[in-house]
Amino acid sequence: MSTGTGDFERALHRVGQGKYASLTTFRRDGRAVATPVGCVVHEGVLYALTPPDSGKIKRIRNDPRVTVAPCRMNGSVPGDAPVTPGTARLLDALETSQVRELMRRRFLMYRLVLLADRMLRRERPLAGIAVTA
Repeated sequence: MSTGTGDFERALHRVGQGKYASLTTFRRDGRAVATPVGCVVHEGVLYALTPPDSGKIKRIRNDPRVTVAPCRMNGSVPGDAPVTPGTARLLDALETSQVRELMRRRFLMYRLVLLADRMLRRERPLAGIAVTA
C-alpha cells in the first residue's frame, strides 16, 4: 500500500480519469468495508456524496482513516490500481452544496436525478465527504 502524499496524488489522478472510487472505511472492530462511490477530484481532494444515514458516514465519524482506489461502477478494482491511504472529513452544508455542483457538472445521471427530484418537488438529503492525504 502506498503511503506518501505523492502516491496519494497519483492515485487521485488515476481516480480522476474515471468516475468511481473504491472508498474503504473501517468498522469499530477494524474490519475494512469497501464501497464504490461516484466522485470528483478537485484541487487535490477527492469528494463524494452519500445519504447522511449511510454506513460510510457512521464509520467515518468513528474513524477518519480510509483508503482510496480507482474502480469500476460495480466496485471492482483493477489489478494495477494504486490503493492509497487518506483521511476523510465530513463536510458542512455549504461545502456539500459546492460538491453537489461539482458532481452535477461531472455526471449526466446526477443531473437527471436532480431533474426528477425537482419535478417531484423533493430534495434528496446528501452528506459530503472530502478525502485528503
